[in-house]
Amino acid sequence: MGYCENMLNNVKIYTSDKYWNQILTDLGADIAQSPNVSDVIFDDIEINAPISVPDLKNAILDYMNCTDVIRRVFGREVILPTLQHKIVVLIHKNVGLTMSELKTALGFAPDVTSHAVENAIYQLRKTYGREFIQNVNGKYKIGRL
Repeated sequence: MGYCENMLNNVKIYTSDKYWNQILTDLGADIAQSPNVSDVIFDDIEINAPISVPDLKNAILDYMNCTDVIRRVFGREVILPTLQHKIVVLIHKNVGLTMSELKTALGFAPDVTSHAVENAIYQLRKTYGREFIQNVNGKYKIGRL
């Protein structure tokens, strides 16, 4: 077995794309039949093809590290919509961000009039409690569940 054939051993990946499914299988990944039983939801990873095999592996491992952040924050496995997932990971990793910093990190212009980020924070608070995402001196921080 070559280097590329086993680089994703023991990683359970879900993808709805049959071509990526074959590529990931060739790299040794275990393909999950449902996103709920996977370590990685490949469809959520932004891959710009063409991509080298090592860069693909790094993108998958980076995604897995974000999944670990979610597990640490919530104390269990939690599936969040993509934007909410990114917000929780960014706030946690940066120990707080201003709305402008958060929008920039998410790829929005800081002065954009869209309320997508604010709505995602509202939904997180509605689901996990008002104290979950706190605004402390203008910085959003992870609070209590």
